[in-house]
Amino acid sequence: MTSASGISIVIPCYNGASTLARALRSCSRQPEAAQIIVVDDASTDSSADLVLDYARSDPRVQLLHMPENGGAARARNWGALHASHDLLAFLDADDEYLPGALAAANAFFAQNPAQVSVRLDVEYVGFPAEICAHPDFAQHAATLSNTVPSSLVMRRAAFAALGGFPMDDAFRRLGGEDGAFSWALREVFGNPRLQDAKRVRMHYHAGIHAERYFRIAFGWLTPDPADVADAFCFSQRFLERARAGIGQVRGACINAETAAHAAGGTRHAAPL
Repeated sequence: MTSASGISIVIPCYNGASTLARALRSCSRQPEAAQIIVVDDASTDSSADLVLDYARSDPRVQLLHMPENGGAARARNWGALHASHDLLAFLDADDEYLPGALAAANAFFAQNPAQVSVRLDVEYVGFPAEICAHPDFAQHAATLSNTVPSSLVMRRAAFAALGGFPMDDAFRRLGGEDGAFSWALREVFGNPRLQDAKRVRMHYHAGIHAERYFRIAFGWLTPDPADVADAFCFSQRFLERARAGIGQVRGACINAETAAHAAGGTRHAAPL
């Protein structure tokens, strides 16, 4: 059973000891963070010990271990299964929340009870000057803010109904599982974003996927056409599975409500 109050934060972590403390501090400063789950994805550094140290002073912090390295999507889904609250937030171990981030998300859901998710705007820190100075940087930064997991807060029931982040092996090779999830979320439920302030900070490091995204978007890097085709194919497949799953849930809700009315009851199934 889940609790309606507070937010469960899920942090996938693989060898993230150098940045994890910063991420955990940013979570601890969010009063709405009722649960902070770090999923250690078979790290070989001191990540797990760092989490245990934080847990001693903050009972909201929990550590889960993956038996073997399975990738961020699998770790996020495993963490979500252990969430105790109705709202889920996802934060990568090298990102951080800015003050008031989850308060803004909570306020959004209070004001928009029919919405199942909200995105927080992302600040990109330390990225190469040539990227940040590009005339189209703001446009593509906004697009990326609509897809990166660290910007996402959503209802746990909707996350489960979509099937969680896709775990196809192709995404581990190509990346893009967060884009596939965002595509399905947008098509099925919508994907609103709070644009009035930056509330998540993404820090640059060598090899970060965001840099590759910007370079492709600016025409500075050409991806392998076969990889693009594979990514689109698997993303579309995930979208179709998500639509089918949501359709089944909605059908079950309609059937339950119809049966309740037929029996003279007044129970109403929650819409999805």
